[in-house]
Order: sequence, then structure tokens, then C-alpha cells
Amino acid sequence: MSDESARRRVLLCATTTGYQTRMFDEAADRLGVDLVLASDRCDRLEDPWRDRAIPVRFHDDAGAHAAVDAALGPAPLHGVLAVGDRPAVLAARVAEARGLPWHTVDGARAGRDKWRFRAAQRAAGLTAPQGFVVEAGATTPEGVRYPCVAKPLVLSGSRGVIRADTPAALTAALARVAAILEAGDVLDLRDPAARQILIEDYVEGHEFAVEGLMTHGAFRALAVFDKPEPLAGPFFEETIYVTPTARTRTDGAAVVAAVTAAARASGLYHGPVHAECRMSASGVVVLEAAARPIGGLCARALRLRDARGEEWPLEQDLLAHAIGRGREVTLAPGATGVMMVPIPRAGVLRAVDGVEAARAVAGVTEVTVTANAGQILQTLPESASYLGFIFAQGGDDADVLAALAGAHACLHFTIGTVRPLRREDA
Repeated sequence: MSDESARRRVLLCATTTGYQTRMFDEAADRLGVDLVLASDRCDRLEDPWRDRAIPVRFHDDAGAHAAVDAALGPAPLHGVLAVGDRPAVLAARVAEARGLPWHTVDGARAGRDKWRFRAAQRAAGLTAPQGFVVEAGATTPEGVRYPCVAKPLVLSGSRGVIRADTPAALTAALARVAAILEAGDVLDLRDPAARQILIEDYVEGHEFAVEGLMTHGAFRALAVFDKPEPLAGPFFEETIYVTPTARTRTDGAAVVAAVTAAARASGLYHGPVHAECRMSASGVVVLEAAARPIGGLCARALRLRDARGEEWPLEQDLLAHAIGRGREVTLAPGATGVMMVPIPRAGVLRAVDGVEAARAVAGVTEVTVTANAGQILQTLPESASYLGFIFAQGGDDADVLAALAGAHACLHFTIGTVRPLRREDA
């Protein structure tokens, strides 16, 4: 059997066994790749999800690497991938030890730790907001400039991100972020950085997201997403991504150039890159460049095609790239977008109505409700999730935005009040 036809083996590091993992499984079947999963779970339970995953603990870098190394054994490994910021660090360690192309360990860590990322940008002479890192519960440091933003050092998805325009507002914001860092899922991270808060200058400007790939240090953008809704605070709920738009056509080249420089400066070298940035009055400011693909279901907003016109899902593109068999892909004609359905108020989800009507809206390609009946819902800045996702496509961004808005208007979420636990219920 030739080397080209031999089955390749790829390690996928992931925090959960959710949608993205299943999509990588399907892509592996199409490509004839053996996918090995390493996931954060108890090593004393015998394959509870029936996925033959290697059990690891992402808070223990060395232990997780040793567990993966022992499980993989001496057989060749041909590539690594990661879903999530913490798994990207493990993937980087494995790749470094086995001589595989991937992002550097420092680059993966900078994608998770906002302060590391800012330091890497400044060291490379790139623009980065000025700020301070404080421990949760600390008082406001001297020298803060207003408006500013307080945010957890290692959380994602705008969770805990709060704008403050005055010292009093910052004091309140720090207290609120500190309370978020006491949540059970945050404490479960067992990460000292999860007790730290970044206070930095607020960057005025329109926001973009970039999805792309590094190939031995060369960056290629797959899509520049416009975030058409104003994200000015005090909280920063990202609801809609759409591409292309007039803004992405005008500013896209500058955004891609800035992301390229930022990714290289932080140590990203080979593999997926997800970046967030703002077009400020002085130019593009890259807020993050992570060693992972876009999260959740949002990858479905990317309609990629190869030169033959064949649909090429993002997960398939990343997996092929990991084994050196990537193709040149482009976005399909027209515009696409996704709405991450916001949570209108805190409470307990009772019911969801109007899904079929939403799916019937012209231009809508999919409506997926990910929240479950009985689930406790929180709003930003405490929330770490959405109610679901709406996907649409059309001739231009106006068509897409109209379809997303129309579908969202069809949905009705019945949210009840969370009943406090009474002594007689205990």
C-alpha cells in the first residue's frame, strides 16, 4: 500500500462530544481517516459515551499529554486538531513531541489567555489595548482609563465581559465578574488564570470575526464575518454573523492583514485560526486569535466549495489540512449568515414554539434549538450559551438579515421563573 493511500490517523482534542465532534467523525469517514478523540472526562469509567476516547484532564497539561502518548503508542500519528481553547494546548504539546506541524504551545496558550495574547502583540510592535490584570476581589488599580472593559482572563463567548465608563461602574463590574468566576463550571477548570480579571481600554469600532487556516506560517482567510449589530456594551452579546457585506468588502483586506500579523506574533503556525477584531479610528485592533475553529454550530454558516464545485464542510477542510491533503476552497456565491438566538430573560425554559414556521421563512436553511425544556437560562454577562441557531443564505447580506429576523420573529420561548428551593423540598 502506498503512503498516499494508507489510512491516516489524527488526534482530535475536544472538551465535549457535541456537534463539532460528530461533524469531525463524519468528515473522517468521508476522507478515510482514523480519528482518535481525547476528551476531558473521568478515567475510571469505561468508555461511558462509547466513543473510545482517551480520558484526559485539561487542567493537567503534563498528565494529559502522558495519557495521550500512552494511549497512542508507537504507531504513527499524522495530524492533530482541537475544538476549544484548552484542548488546543494539549494538541500543541502532542504535535511538538511528535514533530507534527501545528501551532506552538505558546501560541495555543495565547489564544486562551487574553493577557498572554496582548503581551505577544505588544512585543511584536502591534496595536493592543493597554490594561491591567487583577485577582478576583481586588480593588481597582490606579491608572485605569475610561471607558474600559473588565473581562475574565480565560472565559470565552463574551461571558463576563462588561464595559465601564466610570470608576463606580468599574467597581460594580469587577464584583459581578468575580461572582461569575465562582460559578461551578469555572471552578471546575482548576485554572489559576480563571481567578484573574483583565481591565483594558475599550476599543471603539465595528467588529469582525475571521475564520482561516495557517499553513506553515502562511495565513489564508476562509471568511471575514461582519457583526452588523452594534457591540458597544455594557454587555457584548454576539448575535449575528454574516458574510460578505459592504463592510467586509471595504475593510476585509485590512482585517485579514492584521489577523495574519497577530497570529504570527502569538505563535500560531499551522492549523485553524479563529480571530475577533475591531476596525478602530486608528486601524484594525485584533482582540483574539485562537488556535481553533469557530465554536458551536456556527461553522454551518460557511458554505465552502472546492474547484470542482463540491461542498466541503469546514470540519472536512480542517481534517484534510491536518494530514496534508487540503484543497483550495472558496465561499459559495451569495451571502450566508447565522443568528445565535439570544436568551431574552433569565429563568427556566418551559417550551419552544414556532420552529416549523421559522424553518419555512424564505432564505432560512436551518433552525436548531439547542436549549432543552427544563434548562435554567441566564442572560449575559453570566450566560455561557444561546437558545439555538438560525442559518440563512441569499443573494446578498440584506436577504440574509431579513431571513434571520423573520425566522427569529416566529420563535416563541416560554420561560418560567426559577422557584427557590424551600426547606421542605430539601
